[in-house]
Amino acid sequence: MENEDDSRATTYTTLASGPDFRHELEVRRSRFITVLRRSPDEETARSLVADLRREFHDARHHCSAFVIGPDRMIQRSSDDGEPSGTAGIPMLEALLKRESTPGVTDLSDVSVVVVRYFGGILLGAGGLVRAYSESVSAAMDLAPLVERRRLRLCAINVLHEEAGRLENELRSSGYVMAGTGYGPRHTTLQVALADDEEAISEARSRLASLTAGSAELEPLGTQWVDEPR
Repeated sequence: MENEDDSRATTYTTLASGPDFRHELEVRRSRFITVLRRSPDEETARSLVADLRREFHDARHHCSAFVIGPDRMIQRSSDDGEPSGTAGIPMLEALLKRESTPGVTDLSDVSVVVVRYFGGILLGAGGLVRAYSESVSAAMDLAPLVERRRLRLCAINVLHEEAGRLENELRSSGYVMAGTGYGPRHTTLQVALADDEEAISEARSRLASLTAGSAELEPLGTQWVDEPR
């Protein structure tokens, strides 16, 4: 379980957990190999660049960009020898402008490297911008994505003989049960709630109704979880 999170965002979109996602595009004989990696921190993002420099050691450019954090506070890009502003920034903008749903741009915890093998034909500044941007966009069109949601975990202590009934009532009401613990006299039920005050208040009222006010929600902290899109 993670500690309390100070970010304002309670949901965002990211890559599904798994191996790096790859996609290749050819533009006027130049090869653009795009590699996406889920990156919860800068170290993971920078390791992608290092890994691909070793793998594609004979490539002329390894341009990169990444955006990290629920609020997308960490943003970096590199042209890696391409004319200034023609690679890294267009790649970063392709990540930042990616719509998970119409009008919603919330992609984060993603790093991308575009490895370019020069094909002998100059693309010009405009051509490079389009090529790098399209390389990232085309990869994102195919990459597996998930919604990352921050949930608030709470504990409910009830007598053993009441636990089964209460758990069934909570499940029937649509609440997500996150675990069960047992003590000498009490059973501890854990419930995962949306991390907003309205959801917490509603759960408190529902619990009071189900237990005649004998049980309370005890906050345990927050946890980010992946949910299929």
